[in-house]
Amino acid sequence: MMPRILVIDDDAAIAELVAVNLEMAGYEVTQAEDGIKGQALAIQLLPDLILLDLMLPRVDGFTVCQRLRRDERTADIPVLMLTALSQTQDKVEGFNSGADDYLTKPFELEEMLARVRALLRRTDRIPQAAKHSEILNYGPLTLVPERFEAVWYVQTVKLTHLEFELLHCLLQRHGQTVSPSEILKEVWGYDPDDDIETIRVHIRHLRTKMEPDPRHPRYIKTVYGAGYCLELPNNEQVAEETKSSA
Repeated sequence: MMPRILVIDDDAAIAELVAVNLEMAGYEVTQAEDGIKGQALAIQLLPDLILLDLMLPRVDGFTVCQRLRRDERTADIPVLMLTALSQTQDKVEGFNSGADDYLTKPFELEEMLARVRALLRRTDRIPQAAKHSEILNYGPLTLVPERFEAVWYVQTVKLTHLEFELLHCLLQRHGQTVSPSEILKEVWGYDPDDDIETIRVHIRHLRTKMEPDPRHPRYIKTVYGAGYCLELPNNEQVAEETKSSA
């Protein structure tokens, strides 16, 4: 069965160009020209992927994305934002509203198709952690790939697919600095560019879920100029922490 993609864009020329190229690549495409119709079609069709413009009539793309993420029927559908808004703050707002990826207009069609393939590969499979005998536990952290959850100390933490794979990527290299290019290639599935705001936003999200004080992280550390490092206490240190807090 062909993957179904919903394109929500009010620019008829761009929407048609995107749709034709997606269909030529083997996808089934449905189009919507405003935010209200786009949200309704997303709920009705439950597509495999949504391409979402931001500057839409009636309801803007940021709001549409937030509504889709709050609805359990559409919460896990990957969203690729296609927009002329190119400022860093626009990208941050896009990711904070729940987007999985962000592509600025004008864009190369091959680049768009690469992003589409990467998103579909990532969300239409068992997480890599479940396929191989890789590290799923260290100290207070246990990853649960079947439910995209983490057990952090004694709390269950619900993660998005991206947060899960980002945390899994860092856990495989526990105690080592992982460069942004490695993270983008492994987690997002495409060759890196110079913009690492994508990673920064999701690192911040992970910190809000795992760090006692996200502004002063103890576990998910930034190594300035080099990347990110996950540093967790080992089982003996966890036991000591538990004993001292008892």
